[in-house]
Amino acid sequence: MGVDANIAVMRRFFDAMNAGDVATIIDSYAEDGHCVTMGGTLISGTFDKGQIAMAAGRIYEAFPEGVRFVIHAITAQDDRVAIEAESFARHISGKDYNNKYHFLARLRDGRIVEFKEYCDTEHITDVICGGARP
Repeated sequence: MGVDANIAVMRRFFDAMNAGDVATIIDSYAEDGHCVTMGGTLISGTFDKGQIAMAAGRIYEAFPEGVRFVIHAITAQDDRVAIEAESFARHISGKDYNNKYHFLARLRDGRIVEFKEYCDTEHITDVICGGARP
C-alpha cells in the first residue's frame, strides 16, 4: 500500500478510538501486530493482538465518557506513519486526562504491524495508575 493509503488507515484507527469502536480497533491490527507503550508505568509494555483485544474495551471502562484524540500532524514514509496527537478524557476517578503523544505505526497490507506510543508517562502514572508504580 502507498503512503496515502497508510495515512487513511491510521485516520480510521483514530476515528475508531474516538468512537470507542473496539471491534475496528482490534481489526486494524495484523494477526502478528503489536502495540508498544513506552516507559516504566503499570500499563507499559509490548502487547500482541490477543492482549490488545482483551485490553481495548477496558480502556473505555476507565474513561466512561470516552477518549478523544486530536491529531495535530501526520508524517508518512514507506510503511511508517508518524502521528503527533493529544488526548482529552475524564478518568473514572474524576481526574482529567490530557496527554500529548508521538505515535509511530508500521503497516503492512492495510493493517498495523507495530504501534509505538510515546507520551508523558508521569501523567499516566498520576491519572490512570492512581500514582502507583511498578
